[in-house]
Amino acid sequence: MEENKEKKEQEAKVYDKEQITDMGSSTVKSVRGNIHCLTIVGQVEGHQLLPENNKTTKYEHVLPQLAAIEESPEIDALLILLNTVGGDIEAGLAIAEMIVGMKKPTASLVLGGGHSIGVPLAVAAKRSFIAPSAAMTIHPVRLTGVVIGVPQTFNYFSKIQERIVQFITENSKIKREKLIEYMLRTGELAADVGSVIYGQEAVEVGLIDQLGGLSDVLEYLHGEINKARSENQQNQIS
Repeated sequence: MEENKEKKEQEAKVYDKEQITDMGSSTVKSVRGNIHCLTIVGQVEGHQLLPENNKTTKYEHVLPQLAAIEESPEIDALLILLNTVGGDIEAGLAIAEMIVGMKKPTASLVLGGGHSIGVPLAVAAKRSFIAPSAAMTIHPVRLTGVVIGVPQTFNYFSKIQERIVQFITENSKIKREKLIEYMLRTGELAADVGSVIYGQEAVEVGLIDQLGGLSDVLEYLHGEINKARSENQQNQIS
């Protein structure tokens, strides 16, 4: 019995190390609740493979992880750590939609930067936090490669832009007019249109819910876990 217990503990430790190394994620277990930590860093990779020397987050890794977290009885909440320059729009929105659709408590923490498609990813959690020194770049949709200069291309750009604007405004408190103002601001970014805002300003305009750090996010998640446990106990009694 003791040998089997030790073997299982060793296997669990090995699995946790593999999760951190391969996926940048881990599950922290305590008497207060089990919180899965997912990191979205570097560039969000979509359908095209990026060079090996790029730090990337692969959406085909993240999507099944989110589904497994939602279904796992051993995980009570999800913490998303963000330090991303942005990346593929479709992949970023797919991850964001998955996070929005989760019933378990979710919280995001922007550290360093939550730029471009990182903005929808940040606001997708039920509560978003940002470090005082962290930055977020808000700009219009940009596509790389060959672009055909026809009206259909303009309409396509407009529809993608509207999807992003709608998602952000539905999942945060920022006003649509203010968000578009940030997107179309000139003179702030070199050779580009858009804005960079930092922690305090992101909270003041309603883009992010709260200024804070790791301890603040964990305190929120543990509070939500306690609420969920209390509701379950009341349901069982009734």
